[in-house]
Amino acid sequence: MDLVVFIMLAEIAIFLIEKPEASMWQAVIPMAVLLLIQWGSALLSLKSKRFRDWFDGKPSILIRNGKIDEREMRRQRYNFSDLLMQLREQEVQDIKVIDFAILEPSGKLSVFKKGEDGSSDYAVVLIEDGHIQYNGLRSIQKNKEWLMGELKQKGYVDSTNISLCTVNSDGDLSIDEKNEIK
Repeated sequence: MDLVVFIMLAEIAIFLIEKPEASMWQAVIPMAVLLLIQWGSALLSLKSKRFRDWFDGKPSILIRNGKIDEREMRRQRYNFSDLLMQLREQEVQDIKVIDFAILEPSGKLSVFKKGEDGSSDYAVVLIEDGHIQYNGLRSIQKNKEWLMGELKQKGYVDSTNISLCTVNSDGDLSIDEKNEIK
């Protein structure tokens, strides 16, 4: 978005250079509006996960346990040529060695390979910015009650003071509290 806004600002500035007799306000007002839109969307994206998911998109799991999710690939309008190219860029030849391949909102493919013993090193997000991530809980086949029980064991009453909570393949929770660093 930033790149698009800066290109548009440059185009508006060129308008003034090409037509010096035009009023400066014909360029300043659109430039200010663009900057306000960009600033407002950045602020909303920072404050609202729902807006961030809608505006930036969400990551999508394309490969899980060495199996390709063709339905998700169609939903993302992602073809096999692109998938294979990005796997080759990460030096992966066989999808069986992949635990997870995640298409990020940026278009980059994140690949998590299985360990030598077939184990996974992928961490699942359970809490993000104080909000429980039900997709993460479903992916590990757990529910909110299980998560709240685990948090209570570690001394947390609720999820609102947790900025990030993940669980690894061994079932170990990693918790980062909000505003730990002052």
